Amino acid sequence: MCEDEEQESMTAAERQEYMVFRELLRLAPGLEARLMGSSEGEVVTTAELVIRSHNFIQRGASGARADDTKGMKSTIIDWITPKGQSLNPHIPRNNKSGRGFNHEHTGALLCPAGLDWSNAETRNKLVNGQIQVAGDQWPVFLYANYSYNPEDPWNGLLRSGLLISVHILRPFNFAILGLSPSDRHSNIFLLPQAPLIKNQRQHDQEMHVFMARFALMSAQVFSRTDLVTDSEHFYNSILELLFDPDEKEEVDQLLLWWNRQVFPLYADIERVPSKNSALARIRQKRAENRDRDNISDVVE
Repeated sequence: MCEDEEQESMTAAERQEYMVFRELLRLAPGLEARLMGSSEGEVVTTAELVIRSHNFIQRGASGARADDTKGMKSTIIDWITPKGQSLNPHIPRNNKSGRGFNHEHTGALLCPAGLDWSNAETRNKLVNGQIQVAGDQWPVFLYANYSYNPEDPWNGLLRSGLLISVHILRPFNFAILGLSPSDRHSNIFLLPQAPLIKNQRQHDQEMHVFMARFALMSAQVFSRTDLVTDSEHFYNSILELLFDPDEKEEVDQLLLWWNRQVFPLYADIERVPSKNSALARIRQKRAENRDRDNISDVVE
């Protein structure tokens, strides 16, 4: 059975765990051979080291996300205010109590796709909580021009102008890397400046959506287990869509669209390093070192 067929038989949670494991093997050449040739005790020790590293990265990621969320809380007000106009009533940049369904403008953006915010009965039920919005009821601001077509639900999804503005503020998912604000400038040349690998772009896109939604809501503190915002369900539902093999064609088109927004001259072609270039030599040496490590691991 090929890898694609194996993934198709997995649940969404299993598929996500599998992809994380494959990415770990890619980042640590020789790890797979070492694990396969290790005793049970050695495997447990390796797993403990991985968990410690994960916890360290998570602490940095939490701090980075807090910084990004604080910055977007005020900036998003500028993005949603029509040019030359002001919001009525006024929304304070550093206070979230007047946002969410409590305000006409943020309420219209957060209204679940498929519901009509202009309908007074629907709007009142959203405001007073009679309609509880589940995490998989995505807000209409995810769509281009904030327009949702139930007959073509992929049309315009994750292509809104608001999400483009979020990307401009936050061009790379620093939080996933666990970089603090001071690290970001010193490591800027280490970050991908070319089109990102697909998995990273998908996670990056999801984080943009997640942060914009939270900034528009009236919730003061983020909590993944908050049943009102249903944040964890929201995050996972979009992630499942982006990694669903059945949606591969649409997701590929979405990633191509985003690459063209971020890199206007981007072309979806494979570029082979020039012969005898430094890049070609680096990749050749990397392949030689990987082969040598794998051979030594087998011999041991």
